[in-house]
Amino acid sequence: MLYNNRCIMAVIRKIPAIFGAMGLGLTSAYADVPAVAVDIAPLHGLTAQVMGDLGEPALILPQGASPHAYSMRPTEARALHKADLVFWTSGELTPWLARVLERLPADHVTAPMMTREGIATFEFRDNALFEEEPHDDHDGHGEDHEDHHGEHTDHHGDHHEDHAEHHDDGHEAHHDEDHTAHHDEHADHHEDAHDDHDEHHGEEDAHHHDHDHAEGAIDPHGWLSPENAQIWLSAIAEDLTAADPENAQTYRANAAAGQAEIAAAAAEVAAQLAELGDLRYVVFHDAYQYFEAHFGIQPLGAVSLSDASGPGPAHLQALRERLGGAGTVCVFAEPQFNPGLVESIAEGTGAKIAMLDPLGQGIAPGAEFYPALLRALGDAIAGCGA
Repeated sequence: MLYNNRCIMAVIRKIPAIFGAMGLGLTSAYADVPAVAVDIAPLHGLTAQVMGDLGEPALILPQGASPHAYSMRPTEARALHKADLVFWTSGELTPWLARVLERLPADHVTAPMMTREGIATFEFRDNALFEEEPHDDHDGHGEDHEDHHGEHTDHHGDHHEDHAEHHDDGHEAHHDEDHTAHHDEHADHHEDAHDDHDEHHGEEDAHHHDHDHAEGAIDPHGWLSPENAQIWLSAIAEDLTAADPENAQTYRANAAAGQAEIAAAAAEVAAQLAELGDLRYVVFHDAYQYFEAHFGIQPLGAVSLSDASGPGPAHLQALRERLGGAGTVCVFAEPQFNPGLVESIAEGTGAKIAMLDPLGQGIAPGAEFYPALLRALGDAIAGCGA
């Protein structure tokens, strides 16, 4: 009896150590999940889908802000500098962010999503009065850009080799207390500097953006292609797996589930838009050609080629003339911009004014964001044509 009591007491004494070890193991597993920052809400939604319950990415660009010219707040700058991985679209979309990312450790910044292997890309159109015929399908366009994708594929592979080799060494040093304090101080200084230079940078970014358009730059609104978004899910999962191999199965399973959800949403939108026939409409700026190519629709034109610059008087007059003779049913504004310009163009044409937003300002951030964005765009276009 005494022997049994001693055995029981020995087991009881070990219980705290057993549970302590279990708790330590769980804490360690979650601590290994990378801290992630993402530039825009649509890409944030895809990243949140892949991460699932393991973690929540930080969104750098608030919804409603223009991606072309933005001054980060201290909290956003800290999230960016403390991130183990940064997912971003391209320097063409966020030139201010591209400059900031140059100062971060190279192994913490993933390759731009617009350079990922297998995605469809379009060059910016050089005329805001679009051609009558829709885009060719993505497969045909992908063949035209095969060399472009190949170059970026090599870059992407080199980046991942560097990431795998240096991530473990760089991660610990990146997060020590002195480094964190330095970045907090840098974030505050960064905001002060932007307060002094907001206007200058906004003009500079718009200038460079328009220059790039004239030289055949790639349109960065690639997230509006459902196929691109599905490819990005896989790319995000592999980037996270390289940084956190223990959770590889979860990342890949979440990406596959997200791809299925996108396919379902895209099928709904395709059926919805197919009922409209030859819908005549105008968009605020030339951001939707990836969406147009997938769903086989084609607007008459855009109020502006870029949301970083305004249209000239000659273009506005030409667009009004085209609207008057085309039986246009809708002119789309965007929530980030003054609707007065759209109202003046639509006046007297009989066209309705509605809202179309490529960044999904009214959609809550999170894993369900991207399918909701597709449906919102489909509902807006279909509702205007009804």
